[in-house]
Amino acid sequence: MQNSTRRAWIQAAGVSAVTLNGVVWAADKKEAEVTANEDLMREHGVIRRALLVYQECAGRLRKNAGAVDAAVLHQTAQLFRAFGEEYHEKKLEEAYIFPAVRKVGGRAATYPDILVAQHNRGREITSYILAVTNAGKVATANAEPLAQAMEGLVRMYENHAAREDTIVFPAWKKTMNEKQYDEIGDKFEDIEHQTFGTDGFEDAEARISKIEGTLGLEDLSQFTPPPPKQ
Repeated sequence: MQNSTRRAWIQAAGVSAVTLNGVVWAADKKEAEVTANEDLMREHGVIRRALLVYQECAGRLRKNAGAVDAAVLHQTAQLFRAFGEEYHEKKLEEAYIFPAVRKVGGRAATYPDILVAQHNRGREITSYILAVTNAGKVATANAEPLAQAMEGLVRMYENHAAREDTIVFPAWKKTMNEKQYDEIGDKFEDIEHQTFGTDGFEDAEARISKIEGTLGLEDLSQFTPPPPKQ
C-alpha cells in the first residue's frame, strides 16, 4: 500500500499517522469532538443567519410588502424561537453560563444581566413577528412596524452575540479545568439531544439553508460588494 493511500485510510479511520523511516504507523487517537465554546459559537452562526434573513426582508417589506413571503418569515421566527431562545438561550446560557460568569466578577460579570434583558426583549419581538406573519401575508399597515422590529432585533443581537463570543464565553471557559470543560460539553450535547431528539444544530442549519434558498439568499457571492470607487 502506498504511503499516501495508507495515510488516507488512517485518517478516515480516525487515528493519527506517524512517519518513521518512511513507514506510516497508526496510533490510537480519540475522534475530534466539538468543544463547548465551538458548539455555542456555531449555534450563534445559525442565529446570525436568521437575523440576516430578517435584515434582507426588512428592505423588501419597504419596497413591496405584498411580495414578501410571510410564511418564510414565520418559519424563521419559529426557528429563532425553538433553537435560539428556548434552547440556546434558556437551556445553555441562562442555566449554565451566566450564573458561572456572575460569580467570577470583573468585566465579564457586568454582562449577564444585560444579556438576559436582551433575551427577554428578543422574545417579545419574536412573538410580534410570529403574530403579524401568521395570516400568510403581511398587512400593509404592518410592513413598516415589522421592518423596524426586525432591524432592531438584528442591531441588538449583532452587539449581543459579539460580546458573548469575545468576552462572556472566554470568561466562562476560564471558570473550569479541562475535565470540567469536557464534562460540560457532554452535558450540552445531552441537552441538545433531549431537546430535539437528534442533532439540533444540523437540523437547524438545514432549516435556515432551506429558508435562504426560498428567498434567493443561498448564493454567498451575491453579498460581495463592488470595489470602492477611486
